[in-house]
Amino acid sequence: MSHYNEQFLKQNPLAVLNILRDLHRDRIPVRVSWGTSQFISRILDVSPQTLIIDYGSQEYENRAVQRAENITLSAETQGAKIEFTVPALSHGQFLDLPAFTMPVPPTLWFIQRREFFRISAPLHPVYYCKAKLADKSEIRFRLCDLSLGGMGALLDGTPPPQLKSGVMIPQLELDMGEWGKFHFDAQLISLSERKVVDGKNETISTPRLSFRFLNVSPAVERTLQRIIFSLEREARERANKVR
Repeated sequence: MSHYNEQFLKQNPLAVLNILRDLHRDRIPVRVSWGTSQFISRILDVSPQTLIIDYGSQEYENRAVQRAENITLSAETQGAKIEFTVPALSHGQFLDLPAFTMPVPPTLWFIQRREFFRISAPLHPVYYCKAKLADKSEIRFRLCDLSLGGMGALLDGTPPPQLKSGVMIPQLELDMGEWGKFHFDAQLISLSERKVVDGKNETISTPRLSFRFLNVSPAVERTLQRIIFSLEREARERANKVR
């Protein structure tokens, strides 16, 4: 069962086919995932009945996926994330080369980027993040907000000089307490300041970091969705108590 909102589910056969054809036309990479395994492929051909994708780069993955069930295929474009599940992949050929074939899925998820809901992190408990920079130094910061595509964070103290917009952060650690720890490859999109006025009417500036997550697996993304829904529900409950 998916944790996306039902409004993002495409069920019209023509709409599903057109989305797959767009992925084929634009040569968008497709992530093929099952269990803890995955590989990157592309759509080679799509007809009203059959979808054909390329073999992965590793032979052992190509063999393993043929033994798997309930395989998730996902892709990301500039405007949306597409995801669907098929019962199995079958070995076939396309232009005399090995390929995987499957029936066209009856439905798929189409989540537009603007629908990537962003939730503010609670003041209590505080969720912390850690990242190692290129010089092996480590920085620690506080989660500010979270979405499926990335997060905002607050840094206590002056940002190190190597922390600049565009820098890649491998295996950034996000500690979400009871939900566990998550590790993402991430890119720092922007470095700004958050300014608030305290009880003494003084302005306090805190460095704010905006990260984009890279290569998030479907399983982790679904867990993030559950966390975001839970944080949203808790925020509504706190607001109702204040009223």
